Amino acid sequence: MATALLQTPDGIEPNLFSDPDDAGARRILIVDDEDMVRQLFVACLSERYTCVEAASAEEALKRLEAEPFGLVILDVIMPGLSGIEFLRKIVSAYPDIAVIMVSGIDRTQRVLDAIRLGAYDYLIKPCDLDVLEVSVGRALERRSLLRSARHYKLDLEARNLELASRQAELEQLQMQMVQSEKMASLGKLAAGVAHELNNPAGFIFGNMGVLSECVSGLKRLLVCYQGVELPAGAEAEASAIKEEIGYDDLMNDLTSIIADCQEGAERIRDVVQNLRIFSRLDEAEFKKVDLHEGIDSTVRLLSHFYQSGNITLRRDYAELPPVDCYAGQLNQVWMNLLGNAAQAMNGKGEVCIKTALAGETVIVTISDTGQGIAPEHLNKIFDPFFTTKPVGEGTGLGLSTSFGIIERHGGNIKVESRIGEGTTFVITIPVHATRRAEADAE
Repeated sequence: MATALLQTPDGIEPNLFSDPDDAGARRILIVDDEDMVRQLFVACLSERYTCVEAASAEEALKRLEAEPFGLVILDVIMPGLSGIEFLRKIVSAYPDIAVIMVSGIDRTQRVLDAIRLGAYDYLIKPCDLDVLEVSVGRALERRSLLRSARHYKLDLEARNLELASRQAELEQLQMQMVQSEKMASLGKLAAGVAHELNNPAGFIFGNMGVLSECVSGLKRLLVCYQGVELPAGAEAEASAIKEEIGYDDLMNDLTSIIADCQEGAERIRDVVQNLRIFSRLDEAEFKKVDLHEGIDSTVRLLSHFYQSGNITLRRDYAELPPVDCYAGQLNQVWMNLLGNAAQAMNGKGEVCIKTALAGETVIVTISDTGQGIAPEHLNKIFDPFFTTKPVGEGTGLGLSTSFGIIERHGGNIKVESRIGEGTTFVITIPVHATRRAEADAE
């Protein structure tokens, strides 16, 4: 009487074939060098399963390569390749196939070796056919469950990846919303400051011209008075006052003081104008804009970098048509890229701004001769919160926000960099962006 190492209750109906893609679920390969044993197993199992015979391991390997199987019933002792060696090949090459070992030798160590190598069961010849049926059913049931578990695992991993991607998108969206709110607040603040400064700066700038004319008239009058002879007492008093106030130096300095005040008033006026151009709160609509004007206003706002004398700024502008865009958003991109370029050179080097027109696309190239970006960082620089700056000196939002702005305008931004040679950003923007950017912004 044959015995089964793994006892199973009678009457178990395996829950098989739930996977329509499992072509080998009902197919069994019976490998034994004895014809009588193979025919006996086929007669027992063929009513419920499709059985295929193989008289040797070589023949069985060809069958496995040609057809799908869910189970192999394998004799332990065969000529040529032994059952144990064949079991190793099946487990290695076909891990989805269940294996039941059969043998006329009842040795505990051999049974344990087979189970450790991956066999589902080990039956002793002559096998009880009822036990064989139950063992086959349970082996295929276990195989089906393992396949389902793998499918569930793969599906769960895919869902986890999707959730991670959605979470990253959500974090980026939240970051963009926060950055947009910050920029809106900054724009309102800049517009408020510009508005408050505009009137008094206008008064000063306008009055300085009048003051210059008045002083010129007074100087002419004083020169005339100097040529008039005064009584002795009056002349002595006038000489004392001149000496007290430093008349000669005062007359020489007065023109210089007025010129300095006029230059200061002009600078205040230019700052106010640049703030208005940069914030573009008066141009918040999607409209045609001169990109050069926005780039130049941004450079003037970064004058502490570009007017220091240590950084050379080179402009190579082409003739560009007005571009459909949100000017304030693009100015934020120029601010990020030009500010990063200046900082990358540690205050000394050259920055080049080049524009070109290729068909219906504007190309803006901003390059620097700074330290460059390490290769391992190049694919991360547009990620939210990634920064190579020291802690406290960067939020990692500038390039990520710039990437989103250019993408919303229907363009793209690429970067090339070499350590020790510098970095180049290439921005392409369609001249006629229709309303894509406007729709995305909403």
